[in-house]
Amino acid sequence: MTWWCTGIRWSNGRPAIGWYGEGRGERVSGLVYGQRLAFAARGDRHCLGVRRAAKRTACPTAATVPGRSGSAQCPECARLDRSFSVAADTNAADPRTYRVYLAWFGPGLVKVGITAEERGSARLLEQGAVTWAWLGRGPLMAARRTEELLRAALGVPDRIAYARKRGVRAHLPPAPERALEVAELHRRAVALAGWPDSLERVECEVADHAGVFGLDEWTGLPAPDRVVTAMVPGGAVVGRLVGAAGPDLHLADGLVVDTRLLAGWELVAPEAGAGGVVPVAEIPAGGQGGLF
Repeated sequence: MTWWCTGIRWSNGRPAIGWYGEGRGERVSGLVYGQRLAFAARGDRHCLGVRRAAKRTACPTAATVPGRSGSAQCPECARLDRSFSVAADTNAADPRTYRVYLAWFGPGLVKVGITAEERGSARLLEQGAVTWAWLGRGPLMAARRTEELLRAALGVPDRIAYARKRGVRAHLPPAPERALEVAELHRRAVALAGWPDSLERVECEVADHAGVFGLDEWTGLPAPDRVVTAMVPGGAVVGRLVGAAGPDLHLADGLVVDTRLLAGWELVAPEAGAGGVVPVAEIPAGGQGGLF
């Protein structure tokens, strides 16, 4: 029975690697900072199908997916996925309560977004938000309109590339400075006119994920300087895990593994002596252009 990697999963505020076995459901393997990681890709990378309501439907054609793609879905499954999606604005009738948030990733890297209230801070962990705060709560469309209002009024985007996030992650200001920047943006946001009547403003309570991501332990460790750009058949990664943020795993030797690139692969123990045989690119100080 083959278990296909589904990438990182933030479970109860901690990182784990997800797995899917057709006909057997899903499971996770918890990650612990300081542990040794060693894995190699076997065979081809396969489409993971569509996941809805915590249930995954296998790809009907068992299609293969390019190793450099940030998504482990074939075009047909990706279209089906987006046909009923809040993110793609194709599920406007979602009755759940939504929250609007501010997420801080580094100096000047702030975004506004929305997430279902029932998910708590999971979306912030998935995005790699170091510091963040809730802004408001209410129906989906009111939350979406508020998101657009805040983007325009505050001059902040609704999306920041992961490459830019990981480029500044090892050079963050102290927690009080991070919190101050988020709190000031929160103050400006809730003071704006034009919020929908059905969206409740939320009092500012700044939260910080530096400890959860392992960033507090990076003192004296090499800064991230290389990132895996693709997995290839037989390609192996070996190293000691020192942190995780969003989809990224940070190893002690400065290598970053974007777990979106692991999704769709069968991962096995590497042969003795294997390691460093996957394509990598340098991470320039301050950010990185490229794939994502």
